[in-house]
Amino acid sequence: MTLPESLAGKTVAVLGGTGPQGRGLAKRFALAGVPVVIGSRSAERASEAADELAAETGGTVSGADNEGASVAGDVVLVVVPWDGHAELLQGLKEALAGKVVVDCVNPLGFDKQGAYALDVEEGSATQQAQAILAESTVVGAFHNVSAELLNDLDVATVDTDVLVLGDEREATDLVQDLASVIPGMRGIYGGRRRNAHQVEALTANLISINRRHKTHSGVRVTGV
Repeated sequence: MTLPESLAGKTVAVLGGTGPQGRGLAKRFALAGVPVVIGSRSAERASEAADELAAETGGTVSGADNEGASVAGDVVLVVVPWDGHAELLQGLKEALAGKVVVDCVNPLGFDKQGAYALDVEEGSATQQAQAILAESTVVGAFHNVSAELLNDLDVATVDTDVLVLGDEREATDLVQDLASVIPGMRGIYGGRRRNAHQVEALTANLISINRRHKTHSGVRVTGV
């Protein structure tokens, strides 16, 4: 497929790219022809995952530690567990300065009743990221996408919408374009960063739907 003009010459880095969600997004971007850098705490693990994805997709995929991936990426996705979110970003402020950072993290807890949204002092993971990364432009996106569907290449189209949240129009347009390179997926502007909490929290509802109905649910916006 032909990439949107906004993505021409751009490399996407995925921090946490060895986990299920990050690996799935990286796989789909590589398959679409977007150059990808896998980031991980271990450069060795990142390189191994990158080699596997390159072989699987035929795309351009490399690996580095999280700092190296942050430097290499023009657009940097943060797809890490909530518990390590703030600590990771604190250590990458310089590497991420001036970049569009896409926060995909859902602050969730789990107990015997299932998944539930956690309270975040800044309001949401997206807002926390922007508070830490004062010299970056943070956009929230890809919160509600099934990792299983992303990783299963027998699934030709990932039929879901991605709500994109941010305050800078150029950055949200770019991330909408990035979502659109995955067949079946649309990026839909969902409001400013202050509206990210409910989108992150919705993942808890989708997990409950999946468990009850044994499916991989997503979000579709009608009328757009």
